Amino acid sequence: MRIGYFLSSEEFGPADLLDQARRAADAGFDALWISDHFHPWLEAQGHSPFVWSTIGALSQVCRLPVTTAVTCPTVRLHPAVVAQAAATSAVLHEGRFVLGVGSGEALNEHIYGAAWPSASVRLEMLEEAVDVMRTLWAGGFVDYRGEYYTLDNARIYTLPEQPPKVYVSGFGKQSIDLAAQIGDGYISTKPDASMVQRFRDQGGGDKPAAAGLKVCYADTEDEGVRIAHERWANEGLPGELAQVLPSPKHFEQASKLVTPDMTAQTHACGKDPDKHLASIGKYIDAGYDEVYVNNIGPHWPGFFDLYAKEILPALR
Repeated sequence: MRIGYFLSSEEFGPADLLDQARRAADAGFDALWISDHFHPWLEAQGHSPFVWSTIGALSQVCRLPVTTAVTCPTVRLHPAVVAQAAATSAVLHEGRFVLGVGSGEALNEHIYGAAWPSASVRLEMLEEAVDVMRTLWAGGFVDYRGEYYTLDNARIYTLPEQPPKVYVSGFGKQSIDLAAQIGDGYISTKPDASMVQRFRDQGGGDKPAAAGLKVCYADTEDEGVRIAHERWANEGLPGELAQVLPSPKHFEQASKLVTPDMTAQTHACGKDPDKHLASIGKYIDAGYDEVYVNNIGPHWPGFFDLYAKEILPALR
């Protein structure tokens, strides 16, 4: 079981993310996830640094493996550009880099003004994009004529010794099946054993299944709930809203449907180690091989102290 720390590009600037990465390594976390966003979900989160700059800097502050959770290589960035960025990241991190990919959200990908594709089209684009990237990582000049992407005499010169592994995010049946078919691993945020089992049954086998969750360390549970609800109420939105709403202001409006009690029920808040262990335990019980914990809010020094002294030793 790998226990990692989840760096939130929506909530923190690059300097804070680097500080958190150092502290995660010192606390004993095994690896890092980092989100890739053009916008935050809510204005209260307040950040959105360019993830590839941060990933490069991470290689200079710690030696933990790094996975994007997740990058959309289909609309905002052409898969050839993502392939080059991932290859460089893998070189900088000496092979300790995994490219986590997903079909994206309108929040980040619609910014050029084109129509946002349907879910089925987005999955087709993702499948082709992964093929484009793997073709480029194989080396040499590439001409590619796909349904969605074209390459003309394209070559990535700086390549790692081994191509980056690609983990694929999936929540619905179609996306989980695609992850099983084309992914080197699976990514989710739900403590749902049926999702992990479907990934394995549809071709994922014993490939790694990884999940991320959020907690909020604070002096009291009430303070933790207040902070978590202020910054991440959007996590309580149902259905496909996260994929189709186009801007933080729309998430602000929709998140009014989420109550503080709903946030309290889905996040471990405060500093009671039993609550944190119980929250992580749901993901372990669901069958994930890797679990990444993100701390909401400003109290990450206390979070890392708690996890170094009590949570990580108990999990191991």
